[in-house]
Amino acid sequence: MPGEKASANSSASKAVLVFDGDCGFCTTTANWIKKNSRVALEIAPYQWTDLDRYGLTAEEAAARVQLVMGDKVFAGHYCMSKLLLIQPNPLLKLIGALMVMPGAEPISAKIYEWIAANRQRLPGGTPACKLPRK
Repeated sequence: MPGEKASANSSASKAVLVFDGDCGFCTTTANWIKKNSRVALEIAPYQWTDLDRYGLTAEEAAARVQLVMGDKVFAGHYCMSKLLLIQPNPLLKLIGALMVMPGAEPISAKIYEWIAANRQRLPGGTPACKLPRK
């Protein structure tokens, strides 16, 4: 799958969502996902996580949310799609699949980028959530 890379952690039994723990919106979202997920899921702020264990760098983790599943890592909108695809609910699976279909995938990427760029304005966000301009 595009957006997927190999992880250094092939023995993880639970999926691990690595996010920006300094961002209120990201923390609120990660906690909501963990609470509402129907599959075993750990959440890990990248600032307090051994990123080498997952084959991630601080730059990768700061740039996009990451989902580590066994020996694979999904980033950004691919992470969000995979979170939906692993749920038992058929509607969530369908939405996750649609997010990465040809034609829809670039739209999903732009939506993710817009949310990331504006996270300080979203519920739970603070000025500390603002990403540096490129």
